[in-house]
Amino acid sequence: MSRMLGALVAILLSLAALPAQAAVVITFWSHELGNSFPHAFFTLRGIPDAGGPPVDLNYGFTPKTVSPAILFGPVAGRIDIAKPGYMNGSDAQFAVTLSDAQYADIRRLVTEWDDKTGDGVYRMNTRNCVHFTQEAARRAGLASVDAFPALMKKPRSFLKALAAANERRVTIIGRHGKEFLASLPPIVPTPSAIAPAPVAVPVPAAVPVN
Repeated sequence: MSRMLGALVAILLSLAALPAQAAVVITFWSHELGNSFPHAFFTLRGIPDAGGPPVDLNYGFTPKTVSPAILFGPVAGRIDIAKPGYMNGSDAQFAVTLSDAQYADIRRLVTEWDDKTGDGVYRMNTRNCVHFTQEAARRAGLASVDAFPALMKKPRSFLKALAAANERRVTIIGRHGKEFLASLPPIVPTPSAIAPAPVAVPVPAAVPVN
């Protein structure tokens, strides 16, 4: 019983440490095991300060075809949307609350790296999934994003190093994806995010002209 109570307290404390959902929160994830190679991606969740519909998105960057060709030069890449099963098997590393300007800038980043709207070229050494999350971290206002060149093919190590370098700016999560996703509350619009009902303006009656 005491162990169950301790586990419950630990979960509640970790939830209390998460950023509030009154703004959009970016969470950085890593994926290390399974049938695919290591990967980094991020989620966007919450409601912009200016209002609008709830945001619940995720983005990564990956080659269109995983083959030995990625070792020898540039290949076609694409924005990748992780499925729930993949996220369940990944790890949420840390989160940052975004301003609306930062959120918009990160959405532009996705457009810039999307092969349909920007440059979708994937380069293993200089433009991979870790570089994509690195640029998202830069636009989220984090420091030292260029300080770990030896970790740019190691998603988990890079994100942990980046979190340590920004310990006062980020919220450390460090939880397995399935557990973390199950703990997230619904995104509920705040009063400021709900558009006010239109106010009827009385129209003066027409005055007959003699």
